[in-house]
Amino acid sequence: MPLPVRLRRALCWVALGLLVEPAPLYADMSLWAALRSGEAVALIRHAVAPGVGDPSGFKLEDCATQRNLSESGRRQARQIGAAFRENGVTRAKVLASRWCRCLETARLLELGPVEAYPPLDSFFSDPERGVAQTAAVRDFLRQPGPLPPRVLVTHQVNITALTGVVPDSGEIIVIRPLADGAVEVMGRFSPARDRPRSD
Repeated sequence: MPLPVRLRRALCWVALGLLVEPAPLYADMSLWAALRSGEAVALIRHAVAPGVGDPSGFKLEDCATQRNLSESGRRQARQIGAAFRENGVTRAKVLASRWCRCLETARLLELGPVEAYPPLDSFFSDPERGVAQTAAVRDFLRQPGPLPPRVLVTHQVNITALTGVVPDSGEIIVIRPLADGAVEVMGRFSPARDRPRSD
């Protein structure tokens, strides 16, 4: 007995879908163009590092005392770096919080040397530091954005204070710095939605 026409069409579309290359991760071309040109800056929340905040006994100079990336977080960071390269951003000026999970995320992007930048450090445990750190980041962003593009790897609290966005682990927020020190959120690149969430 022949299949109904509607079902045959549906099966054809499924078959075609299996033959089509999947869209690249983070595929908004206008945002990639803005990053390539230096018009925009990428803020990245560190990749998956299970837990919330920092453990008691946290020491900046000792990664063993900190929350660190899980294996899925390391894969996520590599995938983010690959997405940059696939979309024409092969090198960048990469700044990161001094927290180990941010430095490791930044290095795994493989977009160039990573510079530790204290204004990107987490102030989750000391919110009073947030105002001064956010002001310092705004001042940095007001400087002309030379090529290669700027990529900042930091924490949820820092990104939220700067943009009002609460990002997922590994999420990229694309911003346009404005002359008055404010920033415009141009868009967000969301990693796979089944990633674990953490602070």
